[in-house]
Amino acid sequence: MAKLIALLNVVAWSGFWAFGYLAFTADPSAPGTMVTAAVLAFVGAALGIWAYFWLIRHSEATGYARPSNRVQPEHLRENGGDA
Repeated sequence: MAKLIALLNVVAWSGFWAFGYLAFTADPSAPGTMVTAAVLAFVGAALGIWAYFWLIRHSEATGYARPSNRVQPEHLRENGGDA
């Protein structure tokens, strides 16, 4: 599953850059082309961000990557809280 999400990540970011370029370089007299390319670029960026964060969470959960430094909530600390 992780390899499929990684492939989706690459394809989504490629779509973002390709359609983003098309949106910026489209002829201003054809707004339909520009809007379509911008919407497809947005979809590519959204899928790319989602897939990237999914891969980060997966790599931390499986032990491939070290978990990021986060402040633990008060109820999970060893020397504090009521729990």
